[in-house]
Order: sequence, then C-alpha cells, then structure tokens
Amino acid sequence: MRHYKKGRKLGTDASHTKAMKRSLVKALFLNDRIKTVESRAKEIRPDVDHIITWAKKGDLHSRRLAIAALGNDKELVREIFEKVEQGMFQDRQGGYTRIMKLGPRKGDNAPMVIIELVTDPVTKKAPKAEPVAEAPKAVAVPAAEETVEVEAETVEPEAVEAEAVEAEPAAEAAEAEEKTQE
Repeated sequence: MRHYKKGRKLGTDASHTKAMKRSLVKALFLNDRIKTVESRAKEIRPDVDHIITWAKKGDLHSRRLAIAALGNDKELVREIFEKVEQGMFQDRQGGYTRIMKLGPRKGDNAPMVIIELVTDPVTKKAPKAEPVAEAPKAVAVPAAEETVEVEAETVEPEAVEAEAVEAEPAAEAAEAEEKTQE
C-alpha cells in the first residue's frame, strides 16, 4: 500500500521518480524552458516553486535546502540565488512557472507541454472603486396636468388639425341654431 506516499508515481518506482523529478527541475533552471509530458510538468511545479521561494529568502539554510533538492549542484544554486537577488521574481508572490499545452505526442499519444519560468513583470490591476451605498432616489411622478401638456406639445401639429376639423361642424351647428332662433 502507498500510505504516506504523496504525488504521482509517473510509471516508475519511488527512487527513479525522485531522480527523474530532480533531473527535470535542474534542466528547467538551466534552460528556463523544457518540453515534457503534462503529468511530469505538473509534478515538478511545486519543487520549482519551493526552490525559488528559498532563493527569495536568501539565507544559508535556504541555500543548503536548495542544494539538497538539486542534487549537490552548488553552481546551479548559486546562479539561481544570484538571479533572484537581482530582482528576477521580487514582484511575484508565487506562480513562477507556466505550462503551455502542445498536443499529443506522435508515438504514444501522451499529452506534451512546455513548462517555463515566468520572467514577465507582474502588472497590478487598478483598484476597483467600491460602489457607495446611497439612499434610494425618490421617483418623481408627473402630475396629470403636466402629462397633458407634454402630450399636447409632442402631438401639436396633429392635434391642431384634429381640433380644427372638429370645430368646423360645431361652429356650423352653432350658427344654424342662432339663425333658427332669430
């Protein structure tokens, strides 16, 4: 049983998996970018992040931990620590690697990726202005007179013609009544 055995097996026994991961991490730090299988890339990502975090700390204990993790390669550890001292990852709070998918490998259809160290500077997002909780605005309901005036103004030419047409028969009827009364 695999009790207390964390991580992927990667198709090998534990010692070979450990050696393979160490080799991939070393290759990544030497070349800044490597092409590998997706599961291996995902498995070495935490190891790379730990080493860079130790380099950002920069003390002797961190250096010794990095040397142990990279298989006693003191020259490589010195280079990593110097790059970090020069400010390579200073503005970044994690996420030092990027995995880009390439597609399946021709022979065995294994998903291939490129894993690389992220060297771009972090661009900070502009702080969002929080909406201030305001009192709800009172909605002004126009009075009946105002609505009539608005309607009369908007339909003024048609209303005038309609009133003129309606006024003519009424005027003629009023004149006829006056004549009959006389």
